[in-house]
Order: sequence, then structure tokens, then C-alpha cells
Amino acid sequence: MGILNINEDSFYDGGKHNSIDKALLQTERMLSDGAFFIDIGAASSKPGSPIIKPEVELKKLLPILQALINQFPKTYFSIDTYNSKVAKEALNIGASMINDISAGRIDPEIFKTVADFRVPYVLMHMQGTPKSMQEQPQYDNITKEIKFDLIQQIQDATAQGITDLIIDPGFGFGKNIIHNYQLLRELNSLTDLNCPVLVGVSRKSMIYKVLKTGPDMALNGTTALHAWALERGASILRVHDVKEAKECIDLWTALQ
Repeated sequence: MGILNINEDSFYDGGKHNSIDKALLQTERMLSDGAFFIDIGAASSKPGSPIIKPEVELKKLLPILQALINQFPKTYFSIDTYNSKVAKEALNIGASMINDISAGRIDPEIFKTVADFRVPYVLMHMQGTPKSMQEQPQYDNITKEIKFDLIQQIQDATAQGITDLIIDPGFGFGKNIIHNYQLLRELNSLTDLNCPVLVGVSRKSMIYKVLKTGPDMALNGTTALHAWALERGASILRVHDVKEAKECIDLWTALQ
């Protein structure tokens, strides 16, 4: 899953792809490099970010999404949103999937919207909201607590008619470095929920803080964590650098 951030405030690539021409070029590059999905985000979810209103999000998203669908009509576009109105508008013009960092907690109507359109839904764990999630995240047993939380949200989503669920443990969303590595180490415990597991660690602080560098220098560390995530049951990698991630997948597949 290639990441296409079209807002100005993304933690790594904010402002790099926030015009139609730039978004088209980056999408073409990611598809050429082997991306299967393109995940479009018009609202920043980095630590400290406020909840964005759907009208603001739609103003950024719709012109670029329409241009992308026109240019790449056979591509699966995922929309990274927690707003049901944004999900509905995007699905109406041809998006294929919704990726919700809040697992339906910010806007519960998003479950009904996804169910009505019969599209896949990425359900992610987050402790708190982007604005507050990194202030003092606490768990007694992070993997068990996240698994229990995901089970609850899976039950709520399926009760409202969603039939195609992907789970994301939410690395970096209300978790400190120790939490993140324990969760990665025990990732395979989530596979018995019978949903594909999506992992998003690309260039995150859990990598560059350990390596005492920055996100620009975190590609090698990202690739290492991708390999370990695949070995522990990840089905989808959400990445900034598609070529390197696809090579990692190909080599891991050969190893099997």
C-alpha cells in the first residue's frame, strides 16, 4: 500500500504531493514500483494533530482523487479518513476502500457508510486521538489490550454490515517505543482474528529515535522492520517507499 499524503502537515512528506500534478506523478511512480493500493490522506494524523472537519478534508481530497481515478481507472484507491461524509463522497466517485485510524470511534456513521458501499475497511487501534495520543500512553499488556479492543470493534463493524475487514495495530498511535516493539514482537498473536493484518511503520519515530537519526534517514530501518513484520504475519505493508518494500516482500516470498 503506497502512501499518498496530500496535506501540508504530514510527518515525513507533507507538502510534497499536495497538487494534482504532483499527486499524479507520485502515484504513477508508486504503481510502477509495485503498489497494489494507493492510500490517500488529506488530513494529518501525526501526534498533536487536531481532528479536521469533513468540509476542509473534502476540499483537499476530491479534486486530486477525481484526477487520479481519471488517470488510473483500474487502480485501487484507499481513503485515509475518519469522517463518514468524506468516505461517502470518495466512494461515490470511485474510491475502493476506507482506512480509518479511529476504528469508527470519531465518527460512528462511517461503519454504515462502508457497509452500504460493500467495500473493504481498515480498522486501526489508537489510544486517544492524534492530538493527545502520545502524551502518556499506558498499557498493562499492550498486545492483549489491543487484541481485545480490535475484537470489540470488529464485532461492532460486522454487526453493522461490514464484511471485508483489515486490522491495523496502529504503530505509533498512542504507543511509546517500548510498546511498539513489544507489539511488533508479538504481532502474530493478532492473526487468529481472521483478518488480514496491515502494518504501518514506514519512517516512523520508533525507527529513527532508536537509530538516533530522522525520518529522512529511516529507510533502511523501515525495510528491516518490514521483514520482521512479514515474518510475524503481516499481510499488507503501508509504505512511503514502494520499490524497497516490494523488494522486501519478493525476497521474503522467495524465502518461504
